[in-house]
Amino acid sequence: MKPPKKSSQQSGENPEFNLEQELAELERSLSAFKQRYDQVQRDRTEKAQWQQRRQELQHNQHQTPEIKAELRQIKQQLELLELNLESQLFSWRSLKKPFWQAIRFGGMGVIIGWILKSLVA
Repeated sequence: MKPPKKSSQQSGENPEFNLEQELAELERSLSAFKQRYDQVQRDRTEKAQWQQRRQELQHNQHQTPEIKAELRQIKQQLELLELNLESQLFSWRSLKKPFWQAIRFGGMGVIIGWILKSLVA
């Protein structure tokens, strides 16, 4: 027979306090997500503007040293924006769960493989 479960009030936890904590954490996560989304949108817009300017300069028939210097600067800006966009879309926190799942199931696969190999040999 199973022992009766303790309610959260019996164990000393306040369910309303836990709910408030969870809501506060959810609000912080949502705020961070909105900030990242806004930054990605701004970076995409800026990237499109730089690409348009680069095309205008590349189609210019007279490539002066100033135009070539501006093209190099635009290339650097585009590379920086690409890096920012990539780093904002992926974070170590978002990769933590899939990483540990891969370790867990990969490790189980190796162990099962060893067992099967020892049984066959």
